[in-house]
Amino acid sequence: MGAFQQLGRSGFTGALEKLIVGWALSGGFLLLIVVAVNIYSTLGNIWSAPFPGDLELTELGVAIAVFSFLPFCQITQSNVTADIFTTNASPRIKALLALLTSVIATGFGLLLLWRMYLGMSDQKEYEYITAILQIPVWYAYVPVLISLCLLSLGALLTLQETAEELLRRT
Repeated sequence: MGAFQQLGRSGFTGALEKLIVGWALSGGFLLLIVVAVNIYSTLGNIWSAPFPGDLELTELGVAIAVFSFLPFCQITQSNVTADIFTTNASPRIKALLALLTSVIATGFGLLLLWRMYLGMSDQKEYEYITAILQIPVWYAYVPVLISLCLLSLGALLTLQETAEELLRRT
């Protein structure tokens, strides 16, 4: 099933879906900016005009972008799966496994949200900054925490949908 076949919810879930899609698109835009910085840095090195801090910006930008894609992958059920094991499974078993993966995704989303919040607190308390640009590292944690919050909400959404699907199959 393609990623965008899962889109098109309405009401509150539709609003959450639109928020998650917009968040993923902003992560893609950030990744384009990172690519542009790297292109400029590469060309700048050729012309003896390097871009100071390009590695720092790449590190922070890619981390933020990767986390911004997680909620989208969850609500579209586009996470990596091993379909070879479920090819001959009944629709009921597939629905049960989808429910289980939504439960696990919700748990991991909440666990990561909690631990990353504590990580951000440590980065802020100890005033860690990047070496060249002097950017406080905790700044990158804020969009990551938003992504993890959206991941948890998206996982709860898919949990509800897969539970309803399982009840229909029973």
